[in-house]
Amino acid sequence: MSKFITLLTLALVFTACTKHEAVATEKQASTTLDTVITNFSLPDINGKTHSLTDYKSSKAIVLMFISTECPVSNAYNSRMAAISKDYSSKDITFLGINSNKAEDVAAITKHAAENGLDFTILKDNGNVVADQLAASFTPEIYVLSGDLKLLYHGRIDDKRRLEEVTSNDLQKALDEILAGKPVSVSSTKAFGCTIKRVD
Repeated sequence: MSKFITLLTLALVFTACTKHEAVATEKQASTTLDTVITNFSLPDINGKTHSLTDYKSSKAIVLMFISTECPVSNAYNSRMAAISKDYSSKDITFLGINSNKAEDVAAITKHAAENGLDFTILKDNGNVVADQLAASFTPEIYVLSGDLKLLYHGRIDDKRRLEEVTSNDLQKALDEILAGKPVSVSSTKAFGCTIKRVD
């Protein structure tokens, strides 16, 4: 009897974790490359409003859909912090976007401080921008030109575990942009937890 209860408990925990994490399968990019993205405005975690057009002088604008709770997004915290630090000095703007309905500004602020996420993080209430861009996962990346053309869409790299990475897709795209070259691989498959949208 005790063995049955233990198994039942484990099954319930597994189901709850799977539902909570909602780790998604890889998905082809659905936003057309070279499309001009419609300008939007969102508040950051301090209440200041940011618009894409505020950064039109940047060599590129990197939009990163992120989460405080998703284990896949959290596996990328140090990589997101590092790439932002490395490329911000090269006139590339990084904007994190949190569209998850249950993750409030207090949680986002605490999470950013604990994980060294020094780039601007915007709160997408009602997942309006996630819907506009057809973003599905955390993490999921969109790289725009200063005139808001989509240059790259997809993943940061090809493996959740850092030691298994063989393709640094976002870094390669940014290097090509800085060199004045077309992005050779402009679309990759994003993977992670599904964005938890409002009902």
